[in-house]
Amino acid sequence: MNVDEKRVLFLALKAGELLLKSGAETARVESTTTRICRSCGVNDADVFVMPTGLFLTVNSENSQTAVQSYIKRIRGSRTDLERISQLNALSRQLEEKSITLEEAEIRVEQIGHEMQFPFLIRLAGAMMIAGCFTIMFNGSLMDFFCSLLVGALTYLFQIKLAVRLQLNWFVETFLCCSFATAMALIFTRFHLGDNFDPIIIGSLMIFFPGVAITNAVRDILAGDTVSGVSRAADAILTALSIAMGAAVVLQIYSGMGGVL
Repeated sequence: MNVDEKRVLFLALKAGELLLKSGAETARVESTTTRICRSCGVNDADVFVMPTGLFLTVNSENSQTAVQSYIKRIRGSRTDLERISQLNALSRQLEEKSITLEEAEIRVEQIGHEMQFPFLIRLAGAMMIAGCFTIMFNGSLMDFFCSLLVGALTYLFQIKLAVRLQLNWFVETFLCCSFATAMALIFTRFHLGDNFDPIIIGSLMIFFPGVAITNAVRDILAGDTVSGVSRAADAILTALSIAMGAAVVLQIYSGMGGVL
């Protein structure tokens, strides 16, 4: 295998890794990785993708060893649709020969390191998720403004947990949802909101694994059963963590004499 072929393969592996870490479904990762290989002259490439690993096998005519395999371990993921869109566009640009291999390598590194949205925009997004879902679940205007505050505090709490404690995702989600529920109860207790039920629901929707559930269904329907079941299990555990976080705080509140 010559140097250019290795560069293509490592570029495909890096792009596939970023896609998986950004929450892309299995079929998209396989399609994008294969497209990168074939657009750069590596025609005989097979890709096998799982949520925790990426396997790439190539048959190179220029190598003394006919078949070579590469494995990339994937650790951790989050939803980043903007990054997925950029990597898809990059693979199509390579296919159309509108950018060179060198430019593609630089661009993939940039996509991997850049923060897609500033902190204030992400904070505003969390606030709007909480506020809009509060309105959807029959919350009042006062509940809407209260949920904006609860959503902002919960998002800041999540960032502090991630930076300082680096807990696993299940415990982190549990603590964040417990915090959101406690804040909703406290604020309604001081009459900053009318009803804590829609405020709690709206705030918890920040952590709801909607994309993971969608990708699990898409993977199963596409025949990627192992990946689909794995993603579904992950989504179910996340939903369980959300429910447990809220339930524990509500149970404590009830035990202290609060009215639910």
